[in-house]
Amino acid sequence: MMRKETHSPGETREFGKALAEHLKPGSVVALTGPLGSGKTVLVQGICSGFQVETAVSSPSFVIINEYPGIRSGARIWVYHFDLYRLESSREFVNLGYEEYFYGKGVTLIEWAEKAKDFLPEKRWDIRLKIVAENEREITVDEP
Repeated sequence: MMRKETHSPGETREFGKALAEHLKPGSVVALTGPLGSGKTVLVQGICSGFQVETAVSSPSFVIINEYPGIRSGARIWVYHFDLYRLESSREFVNLGYEEYFYGKGVTLIEWAEKAKDFLPEKRWDIRLKIVAENEREITVDEP
């Protein structure tokens, strides 16, 4: 387990960028924390680490965004789920999540607790906690 405190959105992004170096095709990252805790900012940093050039925003209404990235000169896909608006786990199942989880990309899931029964056992768990207005505590459990 690793714990990190950040003191600005920029620091949270930089932490995400550094974290991307440890992720590989097939990695699933489950992000949890209250609204405004920095989940999307961390995802932006991870995407930056994969050289994603598209603007990264929370896919609250479309649920999943797919971003092309690069790792070691090769194309890698980053799949960004935002489950905030899901009403039931059945809605999650209907997304065809297996294709994303067990594919060749990296899957990042905001509000992962809404799909806890479907998450792979081998995954990264990242919890974000609001400490102060711009201060966050990030806890990372590696698979």
